[in-house]
Amino acid sequence: MSESWHLYPIGLLFALGFETASEISLFGLSAQASSAVSRWSLLIFPALFAAGMTLVDTTDGVLMLGAYGWAYRNPVRKLFYNLTITSVSCLVALVVGGIETLGLVADRFDLQGPFWNVVSSLTGNFGALGYGIVALFVVSWGLSFLLYRLKDYGTVDQS
Repeated sequence: MSESWHLYPIGLLFALGFETASEISLFGLSAQASSAVSRWSLLIFPALFAAGMTLVDTTDGVLMLGAYGWAYRNPVRKLFYNLTITSVSCLVALVVGGIETLGLVADRFDLQGPFWNVVSSLTGNFGALGYGIVALFVVSWGLSFLLYRLKDYGTVDQS
């Protein structure tokens, strides 16, 4: 691989393994079944998927590069940042795993009630939960940054 564009075919093959790629295929098949759409126009679905994934992954990479660059300029800042991100990641993993487990238990044993209704609605809306997780990461990073500034941990700054 001598050029960066050589990775696009590999990325395309990688994307076929995603659940989203399966959904895109089903959209295409259902549109094709209606005979109202030509076969060539169906190629817009994978192109939009690739464009969206490229945008999201690039944005994530740029943000993480900036965050890690900020954190690694100072050993105290690096420790503070790593503790914050690791703690929030563990919390998110426990919450998502707990919701998924409770949802499976509720389905398996046909449990009803206010608590189980909330669990069922959460398992049905993981997209909204994902927005909440992103917001949690942004808020925790912001609080970590403010605490770092307010406690004046930057006095040993080596940059």
